[in-house]
Amino acid sequence: MAGLRTVAAIALTLVALTVLHTAITYMVAGAMAAVVSTFAIKEKQVRGQAVTLALGLPVALAAVSLGALLHSRIIAGDAFFVALIFGAVYSRRFGDRGTALGLIGFQIYFVSLFVGAAVSALPTLYLTLAIAFACSAVVRFAVVPETPHRILHRLRNAFRARVAQLVDSQIELLDAGPEQLDKVLDELRRHTARLHEAALMIQSRLEEGSPDAATAALLQRRVADAEIATERLGMLLLNARSAERADTLTLHLPHAPVPATGTLISAEDTTTVTLRRDLKALHLMVARPSEDRGTAVAHVRNRLLGYRDEDKLPRASTAVQDVFRGIGEAARAVMGLRLALDGPQDESNDSPATTRSREEFDAEDVALAGADEPEEDAEPAGLKRPTTRAAFQVSVGSVLAIIGGEFLSTQRWYWAVLTCWVVFLNTASTGEILVKGYRRLLGTIVGVVAGVALAGVVGNHTWLAFSLVLLFIFAMFFTAPLSYALMSFFVTAMLGLLYTLLNTYSLSVLVLRIEETALGAVCGIIAAVLVLPVHTDRRTDELLATVLDRLRDVVSAAVEQLSGGPASDLLGRARDLDTALDELRASTQPLTHPITPLRGRRQTARYLVALLETCAYHARSLAATAELVPHSRTVAADPRLDRAARRIAHNIEVIAAHVQDEGKGAQVESGASIASMLKDDGSGALPSGTVAFRVLRHLQRLDEGVAGLARPLDVPVSDGRAVSPPV
Repeated sequence: MAGLRTVAAIALTLVALTVLHTAITYMVAGAMAAVVSTFAIKEKQVRGQAVTLALGLPVALAAVSLGALLHSRIIAGDAFFVALIFGAVYSRRFGDRGTALGLIGFQIYFVSLFVGAAVSALPTLYLTLAIAFACSAVVRFAVVPETPHRILHRLRNAFRARVAQLVDSQIELLDAGPEQLDKVLDELRRHTARLHEAALMIQSRLEEGSPDAATAALLQRRVADAEIATERLGMLLLNARSAERADTLTLHLPHAPVPATGTLISAEDTTTVTLRRDLKALHLMVARPSEDRGTAVAHVRNRLLGYRDEDKLPRASTAVQDVFRGIGEAARAVMGLRLALDGPQDESNDSPATTRSREEFDAEDVALAGADEPEEDAEPAGLKRPTTRAAFQVSVGSVLAIIGGEFLSTQRWYWAVLTCWVVFLNTASTGEILVKGYRRLLGTIVGVVAGVALAGVVGNHTWLAFSLVLLFIFAMFFTAPLSYALMSFFVTAMLGLLYTLLNTYSLSVLVLRIEETALGAVCGIIAAVLVLPVHTDRRTDELLATVLDRLRDVVSAAVEQLSGGPASDLLGRARDLDTALDELRASTQPLTHPITPLRGRRQTARYLVALLETCAYHARSLAATAELVPHSRTVAADPRLDRAARRIAHNIEVIAAHVQDEGKGAQVESGASIASMLKDDGSGALPSGTVAFRVLRHLQRLDEGVAGLARPLDVPVSDGRAVSPPV
C-alpha cells in the first residue's frame, strides 16, 4: 500500500507539472518531493497525518531555500548540512511527527543539491514543492486512503489467510514421507513465524483501528487464541508422527534435527483418514468467506468441536487422540475469531458442544473487562538516549563523509553523506550498521550494472524513463521489508534513470556512486565505533535481559491468576514479550549473518533465540489459559501452581542477573520435574487432555526451556548435571 500510494503521488505530480509545461529538472525535483512527502509520514490517525503534511510544506520550502542560498558557499553550506542532519536525527525523540519533519527537511535539502537549485529558480521550485505536497495529500486522503480501520481490516483478512496456510502445511506434515519431512518442516516453521508476525501487526493497530477498548480487547483475545491453538496443533501433529516425543525447538530453530518417524500414524489407517478429513474441515472453517454461513460449515464446526468431549474421540493412541483434541481447540478458536470479526451467527444448527463453546465465549468476555494499563518504560536521558547518541554519531560520520566526498567529487559528494545517514536509520549497534552498510554497497554495485543497461534502453524516451522510475519505486517499497540489498538495487537503478533524464548520465557517474556509497558506509562505521559506541554484544545483552524480565512478568502474572490471584492484562504482557523478542532477534542479525566469521557465536545466537521463542510460546499459552479464570466453566484456580512456578521465576532472575554481570554466585536450580513436585503432596497425576494437565505441561516446558538457557550462557547449575533443551 505504501508503494502504491507513493507511485500514485508521483504520477499525479508528473501529470500536473506536465500540464504546466515544467522543465525536466523540476519534474525530477517534484517526483522526489512527492516520494518524501508520502513515505515520511507514518502517523496512524488521519488527522495527525494531515497536520504533519501541512507542517512539512514550510519545512520543505525552508530547506530548499537554504540549499539554494548556500549552494555557492561551501563552508557555510557544509556546516548547515551537518547541523540539519543532527536536528533531523535528534527530532526522532519527538515521535512520528518529529521523525517525519526531520526526514522531510533532510531529504528536500538533498533534492536541492541533486538538481543544483539556484536562487533564481526558487519561485519555480516553490511551486513544484507545493504541487508535490498537494498531490501527496490528494492520493493519501482520497485516491488511496489509509485509515486505522481499513488497515486493521486488511490485517484481519491477512491473519485468516495465514491461519489457513498454516493448516495447509499441517496437512502436508500428516502426509509427508520420511524423505519429504525436512522440506515440510521448513514450510511449517515459515508459516508459523508468519502467523506470529501477522498477530503482532494486528496488536500494533488495535488501539487506533477499533471503535472502543472493549472491542480491541476482544479481538486481541480471539487472535491470541487462534494463534496459540493453531501453533499447538502443529506441535501435536509432529509429536504424533514421531518415534519419540518431539522437541519444541523443531518449530522454532531452522535446520533443527528432523524427528525420527514413528508408527503412530499410518497413511492407510482409518484413524489417519479421519484425521486428514478433519484437518481439511478445519481449513474450510478458516477459509470459507464470512458471508457463507450455511449448514455445511455448521456441520463441520459441530463435528470438530465435539472432539473437546472425551466421549467423541476416536479410538487411537494417546498422542493421536491429543491431535484430535487439538483440532477441537483450534476449531473453537476459529469460531471465536469469526464471532469477533463477523458478529453473531446463526445458532439454529448448533450441537451441544457448539452451544457450550458459545457459553464459554460469553463467560470469557466478562474477564476482558478491567484490564490494567501497561506501564511505560522510562526513557534514558542525556547521551544515553538513543536519538541523542545517534545524532552525534551521524553528525561526525557526515563530517567525515563530506571531507572524503569532496576529494572524490566536488559536485556529488552528498551521496556519501546520504549513505552515512541511511546506514544509521533503524540501527542500534555497531554490528547492525556494519551489516546494513555492506548490504547497501552490494545492492549499489549490482544496481550500477543495471543502470548501465537501462540507460542504453531508455535513451531519449522521457516517459519510458519515468515509467521505469515508478516501477522501481514501487519495487523499492515492496522489497524493503524483505531485503535491504534488493531495495538498494532498485534505488540505484532508479537514480541511473534520473541521471539520464537530467542529461548527466555517464558510466563514470555511476562508478562514482559506488565509490561515494562505500565511503559513506565506512564513515558511518568509523563514527559508530568511535563516537558513543554501542557494541553488538552489549546491545544483545541488554535486549536479552529485557526479554527475560518480560518472560518472568508474563509467567508470574499468569501463574498468580491460575492460582486464584487477581486478574491482569496477561495478553498485553505477552505481546510486550513478543515485541522484546522481535527486537532481540533483529539485534542478533550481525551475529547470525553469513559473513560472520565466528561460526560458534552464530550457532549460539540462533539457539538462544529459538529457545526463547519456545519459552514465549509456552508463556503465551499460559497467559491465554489464565485469562479464562475465574469466569470459565473448564478452568479453575489451583493454588499448588504458585509453588510449582517459583523455580522458574528464580531461574529467570539468576540468568538475567548473570547477563547483566550481577549475582555471579547464584545458580540455576534443576532437579525434579514440575509434575513430580505436585505429586509429592499426594494429589496424584493429572489426566491427559484436561486443561490442568495442559497448564502443567506448559510449566514443565518453561522450566526446561529456562534451564536450557544456562548452558549457552555459561550460567552454573546447582546440581552440576547437564541441562537438556526443552521437549
